[in-house]
Amino acid sequence: MGTSGDARGSGGSGMRAAFAVAAAGLVLSGAMGIRQTFGLFLGPFSLETGIPVATTALAIALHNLVWGFAQPFAGAAADRYGAAPVIVFGALVYAGGLALTALVPTASALMVGMGLMVGIGISCTSFGVVLPAVGRASAPERRSAALGLASAGGSLGQVLLVPFAQSISSLAGMSVALLALAGIILTVAPLGLWLDRASRSSTIADRTASGALSDAIEQAWRNPGYRLLTLGFFTCGFQLAFIATHLPGYLSLCHMPVGLSATALALIGLFNMVGSWGCGWLGGRFRPQHVLGWLYVVRGTAIGLFVAAPKSEAVVVAFAAIMGLTWLGTVPLTSGLVARVFGVRHLGTLFGIVFLSHQVGSFLGAWLGGVILDVAGSYDPVWLATALAGFVAALLHFPIDDRPVLASAPLAERA
Repeated sequence: MGTSGDARGSGGSGMRAAFAVAAAGLVLSGAMGIRQTFGLFLGPFSLETGIPVATTALAIALHNLVWGFAQPFAGAAADRYGAAPVIVFGALVYAGGLALTALVPTASALMVGMGLMVGIGISCTSFGVVLPAVGRASAPERRSAALGLASAGGSLGQVLLVPFAQSISSLAGMSVALLALAGIILTVAPLGLWLDRASRSSTIADRTASGALSDAIEQAWRNPGYRLLTLGFFTCGFQLAFIATHLPGYLSLCHMPVGLSATALALIGLFNMVGSWGCGWLGGRFRPQHVLGWLYVVRGTAIGLFVAAPKSEAVVVAFAAIMGLTWLGTVPLTSGLVARVFGVRHLGTLFGIVFLSHQVGSFLGAWLGGVILDVAGSYDPVWLATALAGFVAALLHFPIDDRPVLASAPLAERA
């Protein structure tokens, strides 16, 4: 009798986790897929409006910084009120920022729309809000794999939306493409209800656990591993934002075919589907900090070889495939590591703080790429820094201690 009930409970829990993974993947597909198109607009926006490339790159970089600073607050709101209202608010602000950029092509509107509003919108519709819900809906032994699967599903948007945006922009112009993307992000808003229903139904013990948020933050920041993880995530943001924003311009300088940049970005998204799932799977079987360390070694090596190699379509495709395999695999590993050490009660907030470091790196990667290009006429110094940063990040991750530090937490949370 008891065994039958346990089986039904386990099956129901597994179904709720599957619903959470599906909803999270769809929300991430919209939010992150749209974001990955921004590099395609960098040159055309400057040509159409006369705004310098460095200014456009600054707006794209600014949304990364705003996203980072807003993420702990968005995560805390989702921890307290659920993902649904946060996702709805974020989708509306995200769409408004894209529309403002499309309809008012001035430098100030670009900063407010693409910089401030898009940054706030992404913070409410991306990893720091949706992945904690998946983590709560999943059993601890399957959590890393579930986080990886949700992140992999989120790459579907990059595969589909990058060529979609390229096609709309070529046919009807940049403004129409941005408005089309604004309409797409609005469609993810109702999915927050689905995500909330799945995560809340399966985390009664966690939701009833006590524990002040300020105490959780203090406990985490005293932990050396948490600080190393925060520092290391800076590199991920720097690398990804620089490549996503400036790879199209770099390929243009290398006299590569016009459509190759969109193909490369789409391939990154395609291979990221495999890489995110694979990293999540590996994180459930090996120590996630070690998987992270080797991921950064592979990424740094691939970047260095790509810059040194003679450019051809085959080299670009190979680079996109390798980068895709390592692209967002850091996210399920990092969020899973935070959950393993500190539990899931305040996961949205604690991951949000780590993610702030990621977004400071993203700001610098996107902005400095434009600045160095304007000053030196070449991306080479930034490529070198991007490669070296991968090896530094690996050294930061290998010594992290992943033992749980929940001795002072309530029994309900330690269970």
